[in-house]
Amino acid sequence: MKKSTKQAAPSRRRFLGKAAAGTATATAMAFPAIATAQTQTSFRFQSTWPAKDIFHEYANDFARKVNDMTGGELKIEVLPAGAVVPAFGLLDAVSKGTLDGGHGVMGYNYGKQAAIALWTSGPAYGMDANMVLAWHKYGGGKELLAKLYDSIGANVVSFLTGPMPTQPLGWFKKPVTKREDFKGLKYRTNGLAIDLFTSMGAAVNALPGGEIVPALDRGLLDGAEFNNATSDRILGFPDVSKVCMLQSFHQSSEQFEITFNKTKYNALPAKLRAIIDNAVEASSADMSWKAVDRYSKDYIELQTKDGVKFYKTPDAFLQEQLKVWDEVVAKKREGNPLFQEVEKSMQAFAARAVKWDMDTNNPRRMAFNHYFGRKPAGTKS
Repeated sequence: MKKSTKQAAPSRRRFLGKAAAGTATATAMAFPAIATAQTQTSFRFQSTWPAKDIFHEYANDFARKVNDMTGGELKIEVLPAGAVVPAFGLLDAVSKGTLDGGHGVMGYNYGKQAAIALWTSGPAYGMDANMVLAWHKYGGGKELLAKLYDSIGANVVSFLTGPMPTQPLGWFKKPVTKREDFKGLKYRTNGLAIDLFTSMGAAVNALPGGEIVPALDRGLLDGAEFNNATSDRILGFPDVSKVCMLQSFHQSSEQFEITFNKTKYNALPAKLRAIIDNAVEASSADMSWKAVDRYSKDYIELQTKDGVKFYKTPDAFLQEQLKVWDEVVAKKREGNPLFQEVEKSMQAFAARAVKWDMDTNNPRRMAFNHYFGRKPAGTKS
């Protein structure tokens, strides 16, 4: 009996141990362990746009995507232009760490290195904004931009996003039809377009977006361009002008730039950096779709509700722009190897991309005229 009892005790212990382990496993399956609270990183951004502008809305759209995709692990707060620094001071503020990041356009940094504005100014060799973004990602532009920022000591990581449609020649007191109309004209633009219109005889003032309409209203400007039907309507352009000239080669293909302070960005976990990269591309696509919807609505309302008259910039004027642009960049490339390098890279990409695009895609105006154009006299609808 004693022998039997001694053998039974370990057996019972093993059984009870297995039973306890099974109970613990079952309990864990029924009640999963609660994860410890994750550390939240907060980044303070500023845009270069007034809070009411759709551009600031795009900045918030990007921040919201990052905040949602990280589950709050990284939280980006976006302030409007002037909240911390003036619009043209954004790059320096991000580089120094005064701000963790920002949402703007590269043309505002033109004064630091002329080559920066090649992404945003001029005819881009016939490329639209989406093609420029394609060159930037796959054709070497991204690496060249990093090289440019290193050359000026900018401690930033840059992401390009949001292809913009061709920008209007601008808002004027009366239609502009020829180069002579620009002689002595007090005009607002930015980037290399400053040099373009200066060469065409204008007195150019590079004001940030929120200051343009007040300057027009006070007579400090005779004409100005900003960007699109929605921004122009929100900012009040139709209150000071009823004439808008569509189409121009001064900014055929601009895009937004999202910048991070490089030190703070590099300190983020790889997972968060990957989320930012994907959020940039997601917001780029969303912005391009939202733009089609909003800009087309406001384009109609500017005409029907605000009494604006839109005119197409004459082809002869557009041709003159191309001629003057060639003269401008010829001067800018002198003694600027980086300018030459960017220009060469962009041109090589455009040579094949634009030809492919023109040869492949249907003429949209033909289809538009078929469905929405006036029917010839005597035909039935």
